[in-house]
Order: sequence, then structure tokens, then C-alpha cells
Amino acid sequence: MHIAVLPLGRSTFDTEFAAEKLAAMFVALEQTGHLISGPRVLMGDQADCSEALAQMQECSPDLVLVLQVTFTDAAFVVEVANAAPQPLALWAVPEPRIGGRLRLNAFCGLILASHALGRNHRRFSYLYHDPADRKVGQPLLEFLDGRRRSRVVEGHAAVPAGAVLPESLRNLRIARIGQHPEGFDTCRYDRHSIQALMGVEVDELQLDDLFQRARSLPADALAGYKERVAGDLDNLDELDAGEVDRSIRLAGALDSLRREGGYDAMAVRCWPETFTEYGGAVCGPVSMLGEARVPCACEADVYGALSQLILQHIANQPVFLVDLVDLDQQDNSGVVWHCGQAPVSMAARPAEMQATVHTNRKMALLYEFTLKAGRVTLFRLSQAYGTPKLVIATGDMLARPMAFTGTSGVIRFDQPASVVLPAVVDSGLEHHMVLAYGDYRQALCQVAAALDLPVIILGEEHG
Repeated sequence: MHIAVLPLGRSTFDTEFAAEKLAAMFVALEQTGHLISGPRVLMGDQADCSEALAQMQECSPDLVLVLQVTFTDAAFVVEVANAAPQPLALWAVPEPRIGGRLRLNAFCGLILASHALGRNHRRFSYLYHDPADRKVGQPLLEFLDGRRRSRVVEGHAAVPAGAVLPESLRNLRIARIGQHPEGFDTCRYDRHSIQALMGVEVDELQLDDLFQRARSLPADALAGYKERVAGDLDNLDELDAGEVDRSIRLAGALDSLRREGGYDAMAVRCWPETFTEYGGAVCGPVSMLGEARVPCACEADVYGALSQLILQHIANQPVFLVDLVDLDQQDNSGVVWHCGQAPVSMAARPAEMQATVHTNRKMALLYEFTLKAGRVTLFRLSQAYGTPKLVIATGDMLARPMAFTGTSGVIRFDQPASVVLPAVVDSGLEHHMVLAYGDYRQALCQVAAALDLPVIILGEEHG
């Protein structure tokens, strides 16, 4: 075959490590005997991507292969899918869990792409495998030959029939502050659809207004937040004091906005503007407000915020909006992670929590700790394939060392990781899920029944 390769990477990740992975991917591809064309370096900006796409269209390959070397949004993958009638394939690479920064985050990029392709009704082949693994040869050949293609999983009817939605989950109010990032189809929403589904009212607010509110807060309005942070974290003096102050101000601004608007949750566009225009991270404030049971979904993810409210109501405890960033079939485990925003009650060792900076943007304030061991539920009110449904997974958080910096934990799902991985892709799931400690599968199925929505249990067969 003639395979046109499009290598994707984002400069905020570890580009040197990504280049090593990319080189190994090309070595493995050359060994297949297929004709390989396309750029041999990471494409990060729109100009590079557009030029490569034009060249690909001119050469009329048999297969278009996107190399998801680091996390990227899904905008270019969708552009490729719309422009190329040829079969489409995505290869993402794992990275070692060595307790440092999330250097590539390629699996999360694969999930973003699979969701966007599902909403565009485009099937594709996919592979999540280390190119340096000596066993990569056979999976790679199967992948290129189209034997690892996505399939549409729509779920099954929820039981019991006749369930009623609790009154506390009706007529909720969510503040969406700023628009979701471009290429994040996972965070798209339609205000009329969400209101028809659950009576949810969404107010669309401006990010600049939040920044101005934070800057203008008087010092006495911040005292309680500063006291709480100082009580949680004993190394604040190691961080930039101005960044810490600006970050804490966001907690006060979000809280005052919640009170004034009567909001149950918020969905905030967290990057890049909180760093590039405001000068402080919102991750620490999200942790603080989450612990106080005021969910704040990042990346302006309105359905993520609503998912938090649903699971928080059922579990009657703080919840955590996570990315699933790795699935290791040999270890039979996955990693859930976010920059540094888990509620502090989820810390494995509270006395060891640390204040830190964002791994890519290098600004405070974030919390850093490993999630405690215990039974957990992951949940999402999903818009996979453009129709609402509930996606549920259960498992056990393991007592493991920190996989990646920020707030993260190693989970063993009830189904094998080798089954969960294709289930995540085939379900068209978004990259955000909500985590709570405990097993709430039955209660969530009752919510699905009350809303007359299908249910997908990750890893279980669905018709």
C-alpha cells in the first residue's frame, strides 16, 4: 500500500521525547514493506497541516495515517477525514508512568479525535501501542490492513422503566464562562437541547468579566480562601506569590459569581487565557470549589458540569472531572488525571499534598497528590454520535505511586483494560468523565431510565 502519514504534535508538550517516539514509529512503519510518504517531523501549526494535507490529496494514497504523537485537538483530524475519501487510521503512543509530567498525553488526543469522527459519521482504524515494543509488528500490520476498525456502540435501554428524576436534578443552572477551545467537539453543547433534556438553564458569560471580577476583589474577601489553601499546602512560599494571589482570586470570583447567579455548577474556559491574559491557573480554585461541592468543569465543558452535578447528587460527596490518559493492557490498568484540580478529600496522603505549577504553562496554583485507593465510578452524560446517552464504568483505584504529576490515580476497571480500550473508542466517548468514590452503577441506570436514555457500560457487550 501507499500510506500517507500525517504526524501531529503540540509544542506545549515534550517535543524532544515526541520526536524520539515519532522516529520509532517511522522505523516500525518502514519495516512493514509499505510505501510511506508525508512529513517526517511533527506538525504543530495550521500552515504545516494545510500544506501536508494538500500534498496528501495530490498523491492519492491507499491509506491516510494520522500519528497522534502528543495531545492535539481534533480540528485537523476532522479536516483530514472530510478531505480524504481513503480509509483513515489513527496511531497514538503510550508513555511511561514515571511520576513526572504528562509528556505526550497522546491517548487523550485519540479520544478527542474518535469522538469528533463519530459525530461526523466517519469510521477509522486505531492503534495504541509503543512503536519501540518488539511485539508491535503484528498489531501494526493488522491495524494497517483495517482489522482494527472502530465500530458504533449505541448502548442499551436503561432499567428499571418508570424511574423518576429526583427533584434536585431538575431546573439546574450552569454558568458557561467563555467558549470551549477550537477542535474540542467533546465540549460542544446546544443550550436548547440540554434544556429540553433536563430543564437545565445555561447562562453564557464572558471570560474577561471573570478576570475583571477577580482583579477587583478586596483583600478581605480573599482571607478565607487563602487560609484554606495555606491549611492544605505547606510549600506555597516556593511558588510565585503574584501567581498564587491571582489564582486564589479566581476562586473568590467564581464563588461570588455562583452566589449572585444562583448557579449549581460552572463550566470555565481554563486555557490558554487564564495563563496568557490573566496570569494565574484556575486549577487550584477548581479543586477548592469542588471540595465545597460546587463543580467547575474545565474547557467550558457544559455537559461535563452537568455530569458532575448528577454524580455528586447520587454519591453525596465531591466529584472529580478527569481525563483518561492511559490504558496498559499488560498491567491491566488505566490512569485518570487532571492538571491539579481533584478535591482534596480524594488525596491518598493529605499531609503530603503539594502546591505546584501547571506542567505545560508553568504557572501556579495547582494541587498535586495521588488519588486514594478504593472503589470508584466513572460517568459521563455523553453526546457520542450526536445523541445523548449515559456512559458508566466501575473499578478500583489502586494504591500505586504517582503516575503523572498533578492529581492522578491508577485504576483497575472491572473489565480488562484490553476490553475497555476499544470500548472507549467505539462508544465515541468524550475525553472528560466524572469520578466519585463508591459504586453507583445502579443509581445511574435509574437516572438513565428517568431520562429515557440508553446506557453504555464500558467493556460490556451492547447490541
